[in-house]
Amino acid sequence: MILLFNKPYNVLSQFTDRNSPTPRKTLSEYIQLPKYYPAGRLDRDSEGLMVLTDNGKLQHKISHPDHKQEKGYWVQVDGNISADALNQLVRGVKLKDGITKPARARIIPEPEIWERIPPIRVRKEIPTSWIELFIKEGKNRQIRRMTAAVGFPTLRLIRFRIGPWDLKNIEPGEYILKQQD
Repeated sequence: MILLFNKPYNVLSQFTDRNSPTPRKTLSEYIQLPKYYPAGRLDRDSEGLMVLTDNGKLQHKISHPDHKQEKGYWVQVDGNISADALNQLVRGVKLKDGITKPARARIIPEPEIWERIPPIRVRKEIPTSWIELFIKEGKNRQIRRMTAAVGFPTLRLIRFRIGPWDLKNIEPGEYILKQQD
């Protein structure tokens, strides 16, 4: 079985938090099923789809970079993103740990999604734009570093797809169980 979870903002993508003197929200506040483990991570300040499974081989297949599961993100960035910046994202962006693999990217209208709590910071004199970005790798905070490197820092990041699975009909903090294919 697999579990598709819509991780809210400010929740760790693990079941325990041993590294903080002040308690932080974890998956255990939302998922009480035993023996399910995350197949990949999302940063605490990112939202969206996480896949969990009770099958170790499937967990490895989903999360390991060698299997190249494409991941899709909706990204709200600071400013009106330029065609040049989008082209850089598509070609690959030079980061401190190397050049990212080519991605698919396009400007999109604001997706029909939930309000984030707390909301992002808003600056009246600086607009924001939304992009849809697909990658097949998963370096630490990669999307945020990519958009910052092309001059458009990420304000909000929502993963909506991992391989064949998506967020459709899953509200923040909720999950659904599915048979593995």
